[in-house]
Amino acid sequence: MRKLLLAGACASAFTLACSQYDTAAPTATDNLTAKATTDIMLSASNPFAKASSLDYTTPDFSQISIADYEPAFTAGIAAHEAEIAAIANDPEPITLANTLVAMENSGALLGRTMAVFFNMASLISNEDYQRLETQLVPALTEHQANIYLNPALFDKVETLYNQRDEYQGEDRRLIDVYYEQFIRAGAKLSPEAQASLREINTRLSSLSTQFSQNILQSFKDDTILVADPAQLVGLSDDEIASLKAAAEKAGETGYLITLVNTTSQPILSKLEDRALRELIWRKSAERAHASNDPVILEQVKFRAQAAALLGYDTWADFKLADQMAKTPAPVLAMLSDLAPKARAKAEAEAAAIQAIIDAEGGGFIVAPWDWAFYAEKVRAAKYDLDADLVKPYFEFNRVLHDGLFFAMNRLYGITFKAREDLPVWQEDVLAFEIFNADGSSVGLFYLDPYAHEGKRGGAWMSSYVDQNLLRGEKPVVYNALNIPKPAPGQPTLMTFDEVTTLFHEFGHADHGLFSDVKYPSLSGTSVPRDFVEFPSQFNEDWDIDPEVLSNYAKHYQTGEAIPQALLEKMLAAHTFNQGFDTLEYLAAALLDMAWHTIDAETTIDDVDAFENAALEKYGVDFAPVPPRYKSAYFSHVFGGGYSSGYYAYLWTEVLAADAFAYLNTKGGLTRENGQDYRDAILSIGNSEDLMQSFEQFRGQEASVDALLQRRGLLSK
Repeated sequence: MRKLLLAGACASAFTLACSQYDTAAPTATDNLTAKATTDIMLSASNPFAKASSLDYTTPDFSQISIADYEPAFTAGIAAHEAEIAAIANDPEPITLANTLVAMENSGALLGRTMAVFFNMASLISNEDYQRLETQLVPALTEHQANIYLNPALFDKVETLYNQRDEYQGEDRRLIDVYYEQFIRAGAKLSPEAQASLREINTRLSSLSTQFSQNILQSFKDDTILVADPAQLVGLSDDEIASLKAAAEKAGETGYLITLVNTTSQPILSKLEDRALRELIWRKSAERAHASNDPVILEQVKFRAQAAALLGYDTWADFKLADQMAKTPAPVLAMLSDLAPKARAKAEAEAAAIQAIIDAEGGGFIVAPWDWAFYAEKVRAAKYDLDADLVKPYFEFNRVLHDGLFFAMNRLYGITFKAREDLPVWQEDVLAFEIFNADGSSVGLFYLDPYAHEGKRGGAWMSSYVDQNLLRGEKPVVYNALNIPKPAPGQPTLMTFDEVTTLFHEFGHADHGLFSDVKYPSLSGTSVPRDFVEFPSQFNEDWDIDPEVLSNYAKHYQTGEAIPQALLEKMLAAHTFNQGFDTLEYLAAALLDMAWHTIDAETTIDDVDAFENAALEKYGVDFAPVPPRYKSAYFSHVFGGGYSSGYYAYLWTEVLAADAFAYLNTKGGLTRENGQDYRDAILSIGNSEDLMQSFEQFRGQEASVDALLQRRGLLSK
């Protein structure tokens, strides 16, 4: 989930070299943009030719068609090349203004085109988007290399870096960030090594795109069509109706089950038919092998080679050098230390599940496709809790307005105004303008709540406009979820996990919305991977704050509050199954590290064999609990920007749990606490040393105890 990514790992580097949105007033680089665009003859009717006239320069989705992108990219790259050449060849004495600030102000046309295209490629993708993405990513990767490997430009950046002690605050931070990005892109390599790195990065960008497109195709191909409704015993009438509607929409007869991105599928918790559960699980766990195994093997080989060229032992060493962790050692230590605790908890959970199976005369050993179904039985027996009795108290609109928006108002004083006048990219998307307590505007927030055709799996946040004081731009961000859309006329009743995901993703959104920095490159969520999930995980737990819960957990038909006895059962069950949840996460995180701690001389020829050996090595090879993502559909790592970074969710959960526990010692959900947290964490982007900022806010280093307690791995 981070802001706009281009071709996976190269994306964040690219956005450092080009601003994404228009300047507030004409500058010298604007004139270059205008000239280059005219030379390419980009039509004035092209919606990307100038900044949108809508509020906050949010894109006018009603005016954008697939045909608009290619000419806009062509003109945008040409314009940006002219801008960069002018900066690199400027004969005037080198200053921050004519070098890095000029770079921050460059690339407006290209940036606004990228912002829409790559977001739409995740939200409403189709064959046209996939074709264009395949075509454009290599060209953009080459354009990025031309910037970072421009010797005249690097000489200017290095000169500023050598003078950095003359600068303070954000100016000094901007110099450090740019210099580090140039070095990591190979600016100090020999011409021969740079040529090799260019070739590798171009191939890696294509492979990442190919992996992602294979996953999108898998969502279409790897479905389960059930002919006999008797196999669906355990599902509610509404759920069965939704499956039937999905089949009809696909032109099929029967009941269509589609997969979510994780190995475990939510529907497995309800289906009584064990054969169907196994079929669904195997379809999930075995998907995309044929298409993505060759992609993975090539990716890890080239990543290791790129790291070696840049002077690092492994890709993980390279990727972590500019993160909070710095090296793989502390990451592996954290994951390995937690693995035995999580496995012991999962084994105890498995024993409880097996006892239920045996008591029912099942005659089988618990398998991965059995876990969710029998875990619900254990949950019901232990807590006397029926999940279906809980869902009517979590109707989507009430959760959104009386839960999330209420909590954000209590914490930060912000209010949300529906903007039904703004065009959206899909009919179910909601738009809101956000205001501070004093009436001043914060920015725009879009929410795309439902799973729909062309949308990738999972949940995430991204942006269309990044906050910055340089050009006076306010943020435009969105959250994407994948809640199953109910049958027509039926309410959207959420699971509590979906409620938590809604709160989680808005934690990313408020990180972008509350940004208050000068430079676009340091704005909002432009922070290390192992910090970016901190605000989102911190925001999760407000969904169980008593004041918040009492405001939104109300029956969708009667409006009655959730009964206290049911609420207490739900809260008591909140840490249930955490052995499973933690172990499946750790297995995926360790698998990511295993793939990326190989050196350039290592040859791997079998994905399954490597995966199995890695899980065994780290002691997370527990058959009933497979990794949350197996390699072939591990999009974070092979299709997105989280290679060597999936550990970040746990790393930042330590910060989030500790910070949340700390605020609860100071009164919890109060405006004073919200303002302190907003000022210290959410507003600063990457303009300061983030660990120092956290420790100043917290008053000490983070403790792991709150995390262990949060996950139920440590008794209170």
